[in-house]
Amino acid sequence: MTTAPPAPASTEPKNSLDRFFEISKRGSTIGTEIRGGLVTFVTMAYIVILNPIILSGKPDVAGNMLEFNAVGAATALTAGVMTILFGLVTRLPFGFAAGLGINAFVAFSVVGQVTWPEAMALVMINGVVIVLLAATGLRKAIFDAVPFQLKIAITVGIGLFIAFIGFVNSGFVTATGASSPPVGLGVNGSVATVPTLLFVITLLLTGILVALKIKGGMLIGLIGGTVLAVIVEAIWHIGARGFDDEGNVVNPGGWGLTVPALNGSPVGVPDLSLIGAVDFSFDLSKVSLVAIVMIVFTLLFTNFFDAMGTMTGLAKEANLADDNGDFPRIKSALVVEGVGAIAGGATSSSSSTVFIESGAGIGEGARTGLANVVTGVVFLIAMFLTPLTSIVPTEIAAAALIIVGAMMMAQIRYIDFSDFRVLLPVFLTVSVMPLTYSIANGIGAGFVSWVLIHAFSGKAKTISPLLWVVGAGFLIFFARGPIEALFGVGI
Repeated sequence: MTTAPPAPASTEPKNSLDRFFEISKRGSTIGTEIRGGLVTFVTMAYIVILNPIILSGKPDVAGNMLEFNAVGAATALTAGVMTILFGLVTRLPFGFAAGLGINAFVAFSVVGQVTWPEAMALVMINGVVIVLLAATGLRKAIFDAVPFQLKIAITVGIGLFIAFIGFVNSGFVTATGASSPPVGLGVNGSVATVPTLLFVITLLLTGILVALKIKGGMLIGLIGGTVLAVIVEAIWHIGARGFDDEGNVVNPGGWGLTVPALNGSPVGVPDLSLIGAVDFSFDLSKVSLVAIVMIVFTLLFTNFFDAMGTMTGLAKEANLADDNGDFPRIKSALVVEGVGAIAGGATSSSSSTVFIESGAGIGEGARTGLANVVTGVVFLIAMFLTPLTSIVPTEIAAAALIIVGAMMMAQIRYIDFSDFRVLLPVFLTVSVMPLTYSIANGIGAGFVSWVLIHAFSGKAKTISPLLWVVGAGFLIFFARGPIEALFGVGI
């Protein structure tokens, strides 16, 4: 007697919530979306701590600085609002928060020329330009001009980038301080700290759960690792790793950004004093117009291509992209991403953009904007519960990033490497991203090499005119240092 195979799950919407977010249509469930949203938040939560570390305490040209708690509250507020907005408008599971790289550029370069309110005004201007490019369809046209192989390479490169971030955040990979090798394993070539050991344990535990296809495996791994970290900290009081006034490492075996322990009240009133603290009245006697243009140009290129690459990679990982890399409501997604830059500038939390860590929630099964709503709501709650947010150590969250990086790496199987015109640009895209710690740099290396290699090997007619323009733009982007020096601009 043979048993009939189980009937496929119905894709018919079960209720209005299901219909709006297309949950059943995408093969998901409300429970899966909630788990995915929570996992995305757990892997993104570090930004509420890291962004204030990057932005606060840095004097601008007037000697003013941003206050840590105010930046933290603004970061959580902006991440919550933008993540929910993106989920509702696009129905996609891509979380939003202050973009790494952009915030560092603002903190360490831009405020050397302008005040903090002026710097955030420039971030807003960058966002307005992005919105206009997206609304007119030019951003989508540039996206369409990218060859299929480079879109896949961007996905794979982001996967390696995510994994590299995880390895660094966990202390598994560290800077050696030498020219060769520049990085090494742990401390003096070994896993020598308890936080890094707990990262390894969490990574293996999560990997086993995912391999067994346990529902909620990634979330279970993250929670289990966090609980273990809290117990270890309570027993051995490892404490935080830091630096003294001379820049020497203090307590090198300690936790990175966050210590898994709750001290004091878990609840606090958020400081939202930075909302609206922007200034568009630039003093051209102190900063040249050329300097302002170059700042906006750098912000635009980084924001534009980081987000495009990230969304491509996440859509591929979620099986929401077609063969050309297009995904549902792509134009709306590109517009809202520009709004994120405007919102980030308006709250002085730096440009808010799509986060590659969203891949952790996608790996958990998130396929719709409902996961975003969950992530965003928890971010809004985190404004009041910053101490609880900081309990999850970056070493534990890093394990999820490695798992996601491995998943995204699998996309490389769709590329045919028999043509060296394809092989080299793909290789440069994939390798430059993690090695330079920049998605935009990897995309730029891929675009420029694709154009030049095809142009000088008899395939110039296959290159889209827009790709020529973008390639030229990236050449300017890569050469912006000499260009700034030529015009006497010190950014």
